[in-house]
Amino acid sequence: MNDIRLDPPLQEGGKTAGSLRRIWNTPSLLVGSMMFAVLIILAVFIPYLSPYEPSGQNLSAFLQPPSAAHWLGTDQLGRDLFTRLIYAARTDLKIMVLAEIIPFCTGVFLGMLAGYYGKWIDTVITLLTDTLIAFPFYLIVIIVAFASGAGERGIYITFMLVGWIVFARVVRGLSASFREQEWVASAQTLGLPGVRIILRHLLPNVLPQAVVVLMTDMIGLLVAIVTLGYLGIGIAPPTPDWGTMIADGQPFITTAWWLSAVPGFAVVYTGIALSLVGDGLADIWRKK
Repeated sequence: MNDIRLDPPLQEGGKTAGSLRRIWNTPSLLVGSMMFAVLIILAVFIPYLSPYEPSGQNLSAFLQPPSAAHWLGTDQLGRDLFTRLIYAARTDLKIMVLAEIIPFCTGVFLGMLAGYYGKWIDTVITLLTDTLIAFPFYLIVIIVAFASGAGERGIYITFMLVGWIVFARVVRGLSASFREQEWVASAQTLGLPGVRIILRHLLPNVLPQAVVVLMTDMIGLLVAIVTLGYLGIGIAPPTPDWGTMIADGQPFITTAWWLSAVPGFAVVYTGIALSLVGDGLADIWRKK
């Protein structure tokens, strides 16, 4: 019985050469991965790429335009903008990734439970998602920020509360459709426990679509992190953050436009990279 393959025959392209060929033949995935890799490399190696500290001030060199000494200029306190930009990438990307882990796992698991078992389990989970989705995300963030203080903790708590909803809704629909397939019926006929069917046979088939949704959700979370920093209830200074940098540069928009434009471009750049990765993954899985 252990030799019987119960998964549907749609995930058989597991050879390395074939996978690399599909990636190479999917320009959006290739370009998006390269764009994101550049950002990660800069964030990892910024201590070796810049002689400046992210919070190091030099008031005699304030509001300098881009130059050989300061590639992206300096801010109103004489801090090197390129250094702060990349250190801010470290901060925002770390929060973006860490804040997605628990909601992603929770949402996928609850979605599979609701879609596979249906009945009262589906009713309870659907009621919970419908209740939480009725509350605006930023309202919850503001309430949590006032309760726990501004900073990373408030973002993590808020996203653990509501971030799983989008994954649960998508995976629930997929699981409900797979429940009607012959391979699920075969597994049930063989007497396999429901949890084993969910984790061993259902999970590999809902995971691709969940990962595509994850890419889109990471963009939304990044925008939320930047927005909270801009509003002053996100990452607390002096820690570099793209949202805070945009807000700090706003009073100088007519005289030193690069202060706000550069971190704004970084947000757009990251969003495009993640969007291309998500589109590329979706294209690859559609062709399988």
